[in-house]
Amino acid sequence: MPTDVPRRSSVLAALSAAVWALPADAEAVSTAAAAPTPAPPVEETKPLLSYDGAEPVAVTAPAAAVVDRAYPWQPPVRTTSRTTRQTSAASTLDPAVHLARRASWGATPDLVAQIRSMGRTAWVDAQLDPASIADQSTESLVAAQWPRLAMAIWEVRDAYWPSSTGDLGTDVIQAYVARALWSRRQLFEVMVDFWTNHLVVTAPWGDAWDAVHRYHIDVIRGHALGRYADLLVAAAQHPAMLNQLDNGSSTKRAPNENFGRELLELHTVGVGGGYPESDVLRSALVLTGLSTERESGEYLYRQIRHHRGRLSVLGWSDANDSAYGEQVATSYLTYLARHPKTAQRIATKLAVRFVSDDPPAALVDRLAQVYLDHDTRIAPVVRALLLSPEFAASAGQKTKRPLENMISTARTLGVQPGQDTKGWLAELVWSAKVAGQAPMGWPAPNGFPDVAAAWAGAGTTMASWNWHMAQGWEAMQTSTPRVAYPSFRTLLPDTLPATYGALVDALASRLLDGPLPTAKRDAVCAFLDKTAASTLKSTDPVLGWRLPYVVALVLDSPEFATR
Repeated sequence: MPTDVPRRSSVLAALSAAVWALPADAEAVSTAAAAPTPAPPVEETKPLLSYDGAEPVAVTAPAAAVVDRAYPWQPPVRTTSRTTRQTSAASTLDPAVHLARRASWGATPDLVAQIRSMGRTAWVDAQLDPASIADQSTESLVAAQWPRLAMAIWEVRDAYWPSSTGDLGTDVIQAYVARALWSRRQLFEVMVDFWTNHLVVTAPWGDAWDAVHRYHIDVIRGHALGRYADLLVAAAQHPAMLNQLDNGSSTKRAPNENFGRELLELHTVGVGGGYPESDVLRSALVLTGLSTERESGEYLYRQIRHHRGRLSVLGWSDANDSAYGEQVATSYLTYLARHPKTAQRIATKLAVRFVSDDPPAALVDRLAQVYLDHDTRIAPVVRALLLSPEFAASAGQKTKRPLENMISTARTLGVQPGQDTKGWLAELVWSAKVAGQAPMGWPAPNGFPDVAAAWAGAGTTMASWNWHMAQGWEAMQTSTPRVAYPSFRTLLPDTLPATYGALVDALASRLLDGPLPTAKRDAVCAFLDKTAASTLKSTDPVLGWRLPYVVALVLDSPEFATR
């Protein structure tokens, strides 16, 4: 390496004012409509806690009306809406590029060409039927690299007894990132990420250490484009979720409200759903009995723990007169999945993911109706969203989160599996953690935010920029890299540009699927001590050891950071 390599810190400082301009400081806003003040709940006709066949445990519980007076429901406060500023090229962005950026983990030349060839509607329809897309190379990679993912929960506990482990969590995280990088079923993988971030179970460590891999495969991946009602029931009956939110230990004598609360607040109707505080306890009582078997860790319905007696929540009610209340819980979960406010919540979150930080209310209303008309099926909602005029007009209105930024970097550079794929993926996961987005690592049950303001910090930005540069260093090293990098010279056209400005334009066209604004192009040229009009020679260092630095600077631009 030549000794006159410029210090990257000074480069970033010099370029920051000219190059960096994140999308406007959009903020998270509540889009739930204000609900009417709920009617006072009907008092239960049976004791709140009962235990047939034995003396009940003495419990002193205030009347529901007393609880509701202590915790009055308040409609959500809607913050002032602000429209996210578009990038200068947003109004003329190629529709195929726009779709590739939003409906995948990162646009690539091949993906953009495929969308243009098939047409946007045909491509979306094909992606919404992932089983029709051959993806054997990715499936073979996952099976070969992470064979432990096939283990049942009981096998994990048996193999690691008497200790716990983060091995299975680490495996599922790396496989999740690998699929995002290389799967041809890109829209499916985006929806897997969406639901992973909605029905949150953390990894690699936590109460779900033995089950998170099967939760991700059987629940999230198994239902990502199916009915939300089925996904919600599957999550509620899985040991990972039951342990994550403490329902595995919830009993009629000592109901744990965690799952009952998060089910209402996060998974379905939302904090603006209009339920009184006493509904949280009733929600928890409905779910008593959903548990796990102590030795195997597998799902087990424990009827002896189930609360009996009529219950009602948000218009749902059931006599609930049998200890075998699993179907009562299923009825309740399905009712919540079909609730109009759940439809609004899911529609809003999808619109935030695919359209803008503050999506148009008319779009959300239409998507919610599609959700209800199709009995909670997700694929029709995603189709309506991606083919909507609001989606078409939203170019430049979303910012990539750190994990997406890093994965899309590898995708646009054409990185492929190599001799130490797992080691390289481990570094990617670590870098995302440094940036604030450890895959599947959000510690709270509400999931990573998906608005620009949440990711505007300097630490997040620097971690992404360091990843960009690290890819160039690894690709240029003389020893065998851990994964396969195409030569960086292949990022340039066969006929070399005549000037430095044309060189930067060519790199931007290849890496960003569009041009850099003139001021930013000129800033990159200035980094090379050139002007845009300077003549490019075949022997210039920019075509050799300095090329990775220029590639990294183009990837550092807000144009690449835009989803």
